[in-house]
Amino acid sequence: MMVKRSLGIWGIAAALVGVFAIAPAVATVNEKTPSEQTLRSLALRHGLYLGTAVDLSAAKKTDEPRYSQIIASQFSTITAENVMKWDALEPERGKYTWAAADAFMSLAADNHQLVRGHVLVWHNQLPCWLTEGVATGTITRDELREILKKHITTVVKRYRGRIWQWDVVNEAVSDSRDDADGVIRYKQFWYQHLGEEYIADAFRWARAADPKALLFYNDYNIEAFGDGSAKDKTQFVHTMVKNLRVKGVPIDGIGSQGHLSTRYGNYDAFQIAETLDRFASLGVATAITEADVRSPITEGVKQGLSDDVNAMVHAQAANYSALLRGCLGSRKCLSFTLWGFDDKHHWTTITDLGRGRGAESMAGIYDAGYRPKQAFTAMKADLAFSGAPYVQNRLPQKPMP
Repeated sequence: MMVKRSLGIWGIAAALVGVFAIAPAVATVNEKTPSEQTLRSLALRHGLYLGTAVDLSAAKKTDEPRYSQIIASQFSTITAENVMKWDALEPERGKYTWAAADAFMSLAADNHQLVRGHVLVWHNQLPCWLTEGVATGTITRDELREILKKHITTVVKRYRGRIWQWDVVNEAVSDSRDDADGVIRYKQFWYQHLGEEYIADAFRWARAADPKALLFYNDYNIEAFGDGSAKDKTQFVHTMVKNLRVKGVPIDGIGSQGHLSTRYGNYDAFQIAETLDRFASLGVATAITEADVRSPITEGVKQGLSDDVNAMVHAQAANYSALLRGCLGSRKCLSFTLWGFDDKHHWTTITDLGRGRGAESMAGIYDAGYRPKQAFTAMKADLAFSGAPYVQNRLPQKPMP
């Protein structure tokens, strides 16, 4: 018989939500076959929290209940897709609009789910008053630093004791495709105006506001190490975090986003596990934070030709499986989060990625009609048929003082 965590785990989780060193609950017999169980219950066998980003507007739709039903049944942790970003929280300077973020937190509480807070410092989705003020010089460098400190402190304190993991700094470095020479550098708005010191500041301010939350650095294209050269983004992030922790900066985790495309070939589960282990050797936890696998929308796919569709479906499932097995194989990978689970509401569908020539989409593990795809089944099988000695209980991460 397969086993699942007893329902009492949610009482334990609620009691420890301010500590987040969540111990495994006593397992009870689950008479359902693995295929009948949820991603949520199968993942908790390993102490792994399986999550998704949530489109709050979709979750509120009463005429489309399946979206909310799937969130509640399949996932043990959720991330706000947009409602905790700065432009949503403070559209006017000094005037916070908490309603949507609070509603998201209530959704998590109703579903007995842990929360990944996303995101405190990012160069995108900033309010216009901030970017325009900096551009015109009406906001000075010193004032900008104080604005950032106030924002981090205000948001983290509001949800203190209720957020398990915070993405404190997001995408602070370049990708090899960003510059002609391919060299990895610090980049974008915050670095340009505050220098690299803002990263250490952000983590220290977040720790002061909530001593118990796990604080993550989050980035994309860090699923595997390269050659260790100046063009190796994963090595750059590894070195950056190592140096910051040596200085006492309270970084508790590294989030590997996991945005993949079948256009670029398949990832290797061993490669991903080894990468996560190398990050974990720094003394931090890890997580897959924004997993999705998009595919080119070819004419054959549009026409529903079986050769094209089947190839895409199999390639997508293989990539999701590699990400999940890589996380399972690294003991300090605490959570695995999808960046949306269905094709209808997926960000790759509703942005330019899903439109026009060279479009890529169909990235969810459910299709637009909420029918599970092969990727869903592959993930369930990975969770069901993984176990000791190669997969063991998680090693909890304690916040760095």
